[in-house]
Amino acid sequence: QVQLVESGGGLVQAGGSLRLSCAASGSTFGVNTMGWYRQAAGQQRELVASISTGGSTNYADSVKGRFTISRDNAVNTVYLQMNSLRPEDTTVYFCYFSKYTLVSGPQVYWGQGTQVTVSS
Repeated sequence: QVQLVESGGGLVQAGGSLRLSCAASGSTFGVNTMGWYRQAAGQQRELVASISTGGSTNYADSVKGRFTISRDNAVNTVYLQMNSLRPEDTTVYFCYFSKYTLVSGPQVYWGQGTQVTVSS
């Protein structure tokens, strides 16, 4: 099992910045991917950004150039630096942790979600 604790959401004006953090604990050993999804009301969950243990990153087109994902493997924590925020970035952001093992196959764990609100 993996437990995820998120922090850093809040209210910011358009053009401002926020930094989300997500700390993983438990069975975090091995190669894995951490990242962030977001889900607006009535819409499907959308991948925002992800980063592998080795540092490979992936971003949604809508956040490229504005958001930066990073991680500190020593403390099993992933960060999402969000700059130039827009009102359309307003929604709940969910941290996730995924890994694959021969014994258990693919596993995905989710954080509780953190609200980001960008005022115009």
